[in-house]
Amino acid sequence: MTEIKGWHVFASFALAFGVIIAVNLTLAFHAVRTFPGLEVRNSYVASQSFDADRDAQLALGWDVTARLHGQVLTLTILENGTAIAPQITSATFGRATTVAFDETPDFHFDGKALRATVAGGAGNWNLRLRAVADDGTPFQQRIIVRADQ
Repeated sequence: MTEIKGWHVFASFALAFGVIIAVNLTLAFHAVRTFPGLEVRNSYVASQSFDADRDAQLALGWDVTARLHGQVLTLTILENGTAIAPQITSATFGRATTVAFDETPDFHFDGKALRATVAGGAGNWNLRLRAVADDGTPFQQRIIVRADQ
């Protein structure tokens, strides 16, 4: 049997901590690389009109849902129980944690809902929607998309 010397203990500790540091650096690199970025340029400026914007948006009374069935994204916007098709200024369909799979759906209203063909697939998807009501009220919301199995 070999006698354990001081350099054996040092090498074991150095190897163990080296593995831990390498794993932490790898995870940190991937976390930063896939971060989607800022929501607003200046949070202070955005906060100044937040309450008024929220109240105006809530006053619209819209019930907004999104579903993914296969490759078809269905966006339903109900106003007092009636399906509507407001002007969509921007829509981004993608993963919650990365912008690598983001796409801009081309919605078409069929009288009941807005529909678009997207790549989609299993997993967690979001739709970041900006629209304008007929009276000019801006609407923005991040909608969690429910995927039909």
